[in-house]
Amino acid sequence: MKLKRIVLGVTGGVAAYKAAELARLLVKDGIDVQVVMSAAARHFVGAATFQAITGHPVFSDLWDERVVDTPPDPALPAGSPPEGAKKHLGRPGAFLVSGMAHIDLTRGADAILVAPASADFLAKLVHGRADDLLSTLCLARDCPLLVAPAMNRQMWEAPATRRNVAQLSSDGVTVLGPDSGEQACGEVGFGRMLEPDALLDALEARFQPKRFAGLKVVITAGPTFEAIDAVRGLTNPSSGKMGYAVARAALEAGAEVTLISGRTCLPPPRDARFMPVVSAQDMLTVVESVVDDADIFISVAAVADYYVLNPSEQKIKKDAHILTLELAPNPDILAGISSREKPPFCVGFAAESENIEEYAELKRRRKHLPLIVANDVKEAVGSDSVRLILLDEAGRHVLEKADKQTQARLLVAHIAELYNTRYQ
Repeated sequence: MKLKRIVLGVTGGVAAYKAAELARLLVKDGIDVQVVMSAAARHFVGAATFQAITGHPVFSDLWDERVVDTPPDPALPAGSPPEGAKKHLGRPGAFLVSGMAHIDLTRGADAILVAPASADFLAKLVHGRADDLLSTLCLARDCPLLVAPAMNRQMWEAPATRRNVAQLSSDGVTVLGPDSGEQACGEVGFGRMLEPDALLDALEARFQPKRFAGLKVVITAGPTFEAIDAVRGLTNPSSGKMGYAVARAALEAGAEVTLISGRTCLPPPRDARFMPVVSAQDMLTVVESVVDDADIFISVAAVADYYVLNPSEQKIKKDAHILTLELAPNPDILAGISSREKPPFCVGFAAESENIEEYAELKRRRKHLPLIVANDVKEAVGSDSVRLILLDEAGRHVLEKADKQTQARLLVAHIAELYNTRYQ
């Protein structure tokens, strides 16, 4: 589901300044954002900031005037205003009306996201209080409600707050965060609002179809590193971006995800079970320790084909012009898993530099895979976008070039379709 319209609620707290960046990211993502602020929020950030970012007036009071375009009514002359309205001087055909904002502002909205949500506001929601515009529209909504708590560590840990959060979750409200870190009061701990980019990811994830609900998915990502000596090694330029994107997409789809990754500079997805490794042998050991319970195994990692037979424990000095290394082949992790008597649903990746589809299809057949994902290694490695070719028993399916997160979601949808056909 592509989000189209969001009501962004902002309550009083130091983290209110992050809501401006969140609004910017939402607008950049093509989402129409209507901001509603509590009275306390205006002490931390000005309404003009949000209006400039979203292009919409900001509302705080139940009786704030707002602009409406009157729908045609055959019973009235053309352009007749709603009852009690007055003409908008700067916009022909539009009118200024007061009242009922708690209903009008949420009409057609895909969700309400309150960020930051103060301890006081969480308590209001639990008890159904409606003493200002934001709490009223949350009570009168017919769309999902998400809250991003932000408060002092002691406030977050207080029994009353814990009870309130548990009740909100029980009531169907999605609670995003909080995170742990330094706080404005000088404390360190949980209570910090999630960063805007994490909130955007969480919001989008909330509305992805749950195609993997109840499934366990194991994913490998990133490069492996095969030691030559204490400081040098054989590796490749894989960034891990595609594997991490697939892990996020699987989480969004409702899966229980284990991400086994070589060294990258990427933060692992928040809700994944993360297991870092270094070498191909390390990766094999970890994969074998968890894959027995997996429903789906997706091998995205760029595993080194060879390892050094006798790596030096010390740094090799540059005394000779020629250094000879004796290499041996690494185990084929994917082939080993797919050849089991009862393997999980296995998906492979083939990064090729020539004859891309031909070589990928040969790899798929050799390893008995229901699906392999082919791409041009010259375009894919390290980039933020990629063109993918999905090869399965039915033929080829091209995913034209797009960002890797979009491609990962499309890939997950395709895997789910194949998986359901095979096992259900």
